Amino acid sequence: MKRFIATLSMLLAVMGVAAQMKWNQSFQNYINQYKDIAIKEMERYRIPASITLAQGIFESAAGQSELCRKGNNHFGIKCHGWTGRTVYHDDDETQECFRAYNNALESYEDHSQFLRSSQRYSRLFQLKTTDYQGWARGLKECGYATNPQYADKLIQLIELYRLYEFDKGGQASGKGSQSGSGVAAIGSSDHAIHIYNKNLYLYARSGDTFRSIGRELGMSYRKLAKYNERGKDEQLAEGDIVYLKKKQSRADKAFKNRPHTVKAGESMYGISQQYGIRLKSLYKKNHLAPDYQLRVGDRLRVY
Repeated sequence: MKRFIATLSMLLAVMGVAAQMKWNQSFQNYINQYKDIAIKEMERYRIPASITLAQGIFESAAGQSELCRKGNNHFGIKCHGWTGRTVYHDDDETQECFRAYNNALESYEDHSQFLRSSQRYSRLFQLKTTDYQGWARGLKECGYATNPQYADKLIQLIELYRLYEFDKGGQASGKGSQSGSGVAAIGSSDHAIHIYNKNLYLYARSGDTFRSIGRELGMSYRKLAKYNERGKDEQLAEGDIVYLKKKQSRADKAFKNRPHTVKAGESMYGISQQYGIRLKSLYKKNHLAPDYQLRVGDRLRVY
């Protein structure tokens, strides 16, 4: 009952955002966590990051809705021929079929593909990525939602939290202001997710484990440990990089002709994490045996 009341309160906060126009820390936390993913999806699919974030907040009650908790569905996308895992939820009709995902990251990727591949939304991609108002009204006109105020609510969220700044690309500030004070919103119980070398990552905090991060993201802690080439029960140190997908075999193209110069205290593993590449690939690129002892000044190929 307590969880139901909390979720209902969050939903009511979303539904009433146009009338209340009040800043909400939970919404800002959601933005802090997923903004980099929204920007990356914009770069890949030309869907404004502001629209993606506003829809995520509205459709999932900033990650707290029942549909989101049960199926990691952040955008309220129904089955529509979906062959993956499903959950059932009351919407326009009782017990409708909705897509379910293993984690939030899959939901964001499917949202982009859903819009991009559907003829229904094709005209939206003729708009500029900075035209969030056109996108919001277009989504409503194309039938994404039945709520008559859907476009207005997305626009209200975008303008209240200045999500339009993310439509410029890069690391926009996206600072919300509370009651017009202009004070930046900071702090979140969830980890912000970043993107580097075609991968997603976060920074561990004191006390984090692969289990705790896995619970937060709805991911297998065993897979997280494997992606990071560590034991599943290892304790993480504050500041450790934790990749959320399998690392690449080489660094970003920017390092094609820029070898890494080893500094005091560095390890092969630490360097592999720094560049987002697999440890065995780093050894192989440099024709080194696993027992090689690094020396300060060594130059390592990373691309």
